Amino acid sequence: MDFQSTLFETPAAGLTDFTALERRVLTRGAWVDVLRTWVPRADEVFAALVSEVPWRAERREMYDRVVDVPRLVHTYLGGQPLPHPVLTEAREALGDHYEPELGERFVTAGCCYYRDGNDSVAWHGDRVGRARSHDTMVAIVSFGDPRRLCLRPRGGGESIAIEMGHGDLVVMGGSCQRTWEHAVPKVAAAGPRISVQFRPRNVF
Repeated sequence: MDFQSTLFETPAAGLTDFTALERRVLTRGAWVDVLRTWVPRADEVFAALVSEVPWRAERREMYDRVVDVPRLVHTYLGGQPLPHPVLTEAREALGDHYEPELGERFVTAGCCYYRDGNDSVAWHGDRVGRARSHDTMVAIVSFGDPRRLCLRPRGGGESIAIEMGHGDLVVMGGSCQRTWEHAVPKVAAAGPRISVQFRPRNVF
């Protein structure tokens, strides 16, 4: 791990403070919320994620061969303890804030470890389970080096990019998983970055 933590970490406003949240309305009923430096003690959480998560490499079939998935992954299911108490507090705070709009709480926590600029995730939408036919939300918290989260309408259209920094929160909501796609593209150089994606039950 060669992520250079900040000597003076930007103070977070607190997990229950959503006053600086900015919503960008997209097309077809989709939207994205962004809240910078939301997570307190981000350096500490990042270190715990690196050392405590049981990371695994996955392989998947692509065309006529099996290839390595270009990132490490792990998913915490409902009821499983998360690797740092701040993440548990974050999930509860997200539930308190978004439940009136979402109609349910966040349950699972999927983790992705992008070790360098070669690690990435291709264009996709989280459309397995209820997200295939219903509006839902996916809340992403980012730790480590900044990386771009790119979004584009399914079927073509103008794309947008959101740079996710250390401790930032991005929430994709409305029809975003069905009508838009998102990706984290490869870059020439980057340090390690970990994303934690909070999802409701039966959304993948």
